Amino acid sequence: MMRDATRKPLYKFHKTALALVVAMPAAAAQAEEERLVLEEVTVTAQKREESLQDTPISLAAFDSRELEVKGVHDLTDLRGNVPNLQMTPHPNNAATTRIYMRGVGMNDEQITQDASTAVYIDGVYVARSQGLAMEVADVERIEVLRGPQGTLYGRNATGGAINFVTVAPQLDEWSFKQQLSSGSRGLFRSRSTINAPIGDTAAARFSYLTSQQEGFVDNPGSGEDRYGERDRDAWRADLRWQPTHELELRYSYDQSDIGDTPSFVAAVPLYPEVAERPERGSDAVEELQANDVTSSGHSLITTWDISPDITLKSITAYRELENFQNMDFHSGVFSPAPIYKNASQRNQEQFSQEIQLLGDALDNRLEYILGLYYFEEEADTSSRTLIPSSDVASYRVGEIENTATAVFGQGTWTPGILEDRLHLTLGLRSSRDERQARRATATELLDRGMIIPGVDDDGSNDFDRISPSLVAAFDLSERVNLYAKVVDGYKTGGYNVRASSAEMFARGFDEETLVSYELGIKSQLWDDRLRLNAAVFQSDYEDIQINVQSDPDDPRITDVLNAGVATVQGLELDLTALITDGLTANLRYGYLDADYEEIIDASGADIADNFRFVESPTHSVVADLDYRVPVSFGTLAANLGYSWQDDKFTSSGIDDGRYIVGDYALLNARLSLSDIDFAGGSLRAALWGKNLQDEEYYVAHFSLGVPSAVFGEPRSYGLDVIYEY
Repeated sequence: MMRDATRKPLYKFHKTALALVVAMPAAAAQAEEERLVLEEVTVTAQKREESLQDTPISLAAFDSRELEVKGVHDLTDLRGNVPNLQMTPHPNNAATTRIYMRGVGMNDEQITQDASTAVYIDGVYVARSQGLAMEVADVERIEVLRGPQGTLYGRNATGGAINFVTVAPQLDEWSFKQQLSSGSRGLFRSRSTINAPIGDTAAARFSYLTSQQEGFVDNPGSGEDRYGERDRDAWRADLRWQPTHELELRYSYDQSDIGDTPSFVAAVPLYPEVAERPERGSDAVEELQANDVTSSGHSLITTWDISPDITLKSITAYRELENFQNMDFHSGVFSPAPIYKNASQRNQEQFSQEIQLLGDALDNRLEYILGLYYFEEEADTSSRTLIPSSDVASYRVGEIENTATAVFGQGTWTPGILEDRLHLTLGLRSSRDERQARRATATELLDRGMIIPGVDDDGSNDFDRISPSLVAAFDLSERVNLYAKVVDGYKTGGYNVRASSAEMFARGFDEETLVSYELGIKSQLWDDRLRLNAAVFQSDYEDIQINVQSDPDDPRITDVLNAGVATVQGLELDLTALITDGLTANLRYGYLDADYEEIIDASGADIADNFRFVESPTHSVVADLDYRVPVSFGTLAANLGYSWQDDKFTSSGIDDGRYIVGDYALLNARLSLSDIDFAGGSLRAALWGKNLQDEEYYVAHFSLGVPSAVFGEPRSYGLDVIYEY
């Protein structure tokens, strides 16, 4: 049964929002005698603490309360909360997320290739984002930096960067926090955190997380009972030592285990028709297996205040990843056997060292940061893909060794003219990447019990790039700041284990670059009750790493070419208004216009007309109403959240022009009671619902022998109880 994908659900939000506002108590509309102002937002996007309003970056920041209200626990939960940010699951593994920012991203997931958006935890670059390091930690803030971050975040940040900032152990207090969640589809989530001082100069913080939830698609075949099932455990230890006021050391270790089952991949029609969300798979499925992901990491952050104006910071980190994933695609669609059956194992290790020198000079007219960066990574992967219809199984083994070094610096100078309103920032980063890769292939003829060795290829390449940035900021008034910036972004080259030939693998592909021009405004108006931040940008995108399916009958064979030139233009608007005491409205809007200008194929022909930008909806909106009012025994809060995004292409080829995820809207709500005195501490409880309209929508749409899709989650609801002491 099919339904029309073109209906526009925007009116639902307006109607619901109006009803909520009308229902507010009349007393809340009266302003109190004391002045109402928005709380200041502090960020560390430029490696030092500063106000969001003084940071010349298009930036979405979420504090701990916003994360709790929105139900953001890990990286994937940011989906739908930041305009011009797209996150799609990999078909093989729900723990693997493909990230697109301002239309820039990577639609594949290989150890020989790097993502275009850099993810950081407390300043540590996480090359492969599987794991729960973000979820088990007590997150103080998430910062989403949109656009290339050429100087301070450097390599592989042509799309942007996402920073997770965790709560540090507190030296002077014992504290305990217990979070429990229960809800639909057997949801159970528990996170326990304890903070313990150790003498006068040290403290430890320990966290443990366990989370389970049933999937929404049953498996009537053998093996695991459901697709998309969650089974997760993680813990973290965080130690802080401050022997003097000038010196601080912070060590953390985290480990997570993910046993989720794969998402259900449904056979669906092409746009504008869509299938109904399935409730069960095929009886023909044999031995559906859970993924098995183990991720762990150490980090040591040393901060030394050499003088009141100079700070030296060292960030040392090591991480490991073991990732098993298994999936059968479309059992029972054409025959009892699947079209493909894939299983793979990946092991990865990374080490990084960063040194930063931050300071002020020239009577505080110059703020600067100088740095050195080193990164190395080793990984191997092995996979087996079974094609039952042809009685053939293919094997692929890959290995990589990567190193990256960089020297960077950035300075902001206030020259003392125009009443100190002008601020000039110059940044420069010199990067070098050395990459080595190897792959080996073999084919097994199942009907003959014979294995035929295939190719055994090696590749080695070096890449160098100098990435400058220039920002001119002007304080139009005390609360209105304008900025103009030019930033050069760089993403290293790599290799493609799915290459069509030994020559194509060994050649690899080169780096891609992106130069962004941006004009922005950061303002606080209406007597500090209205925050309006906006940015318009144009990105000139060159040597784009285009993934081309080389065999139209086999989606496993692709080639990556530095064939593309494109222009991406857009707008980002962030609006926050404190309407009355307790009533706050938030609106975030994103606009994208992305087009390929040139794509040169192997014959020298320009085939740009044959390609579309993927994961780039023209319009996206996020809106929230948040109301808080004191009551006799605590604080009552109501939150209504709405997100909508336009249609988007999910396959770049024009021949696949109907691989489109249609527009959809999601409505969430939360009602909480907090600040309740209980057992010597504070208790809060919340009822919440997500996708209240039970919208049926895709989060991914692609070809796997037949048109295929992964569906977003149906309506869900639950109860959170949080106790803090």
